Amino acid sequence: MSCVKDIKIEHKKEIERIIRVDHAGELGAINIYKSQLLISKYLYKDIVPELNEMLTHEKEHFETFDNLLKKRSTRTCYALWFWAFGGFLLGLLTALMGRNAIWVCTNAIETTVLHHLTWQLSYLNEHDKEAYDAVYSIKSDEEAHQSIGATRGSNTFMYKPIFFIVKTSTKVAIWLSTKL
Repeated sequence: MSCVKDIKIEHKKEIERIIRVDHAGELGAINIYKSQLLISKYLYKDIVPELNEMLTHEKEHFETFDNLLKKRSTRTCYALWFWAFGGFLLGLLTALMGRNAIWVCTNAIETTVLHHLTWQLSYLNEHDKEAYDAVYSIKSDEEAHQSIGATRGSNTFMYKPIFFIVKTSTKVAIWLSTKL
């Protein structure tokens, strides 16, 4: 189905949830990169251009979902403030832990997001072409971010807890946002 008005009610609610969660997640990502940049401009100047580029991608993704929400007169996630604050705090803490922690954070988040996007794309492919196209449009950027995080971040024992905590908190944030 490609026409929004032809979407069944039960599918429409799920599609609205998907768009809201992705919109909120992009706001979280924007705030992660903003706070990581705040620290990196002083401590890790060599990674600032890469973080700026990722921030630009996340802003574009946010706009994609923001426009789709507005076009469909769909409300935003009630936990939007949680994503903004949580993202800023997560970015700040990982940046203070060092450049490896920044990349481990990126890898953990994008690994979780890509898993989530796979399910979304499968669902949307059957029920909403426009929403499918919006979600699909961000996938290659998220894959690139995950690859950079995996390549640049240390995989040593010391960073495994950071990966686990970030991945788990991302899953919880996604779950919470589906409920709000």
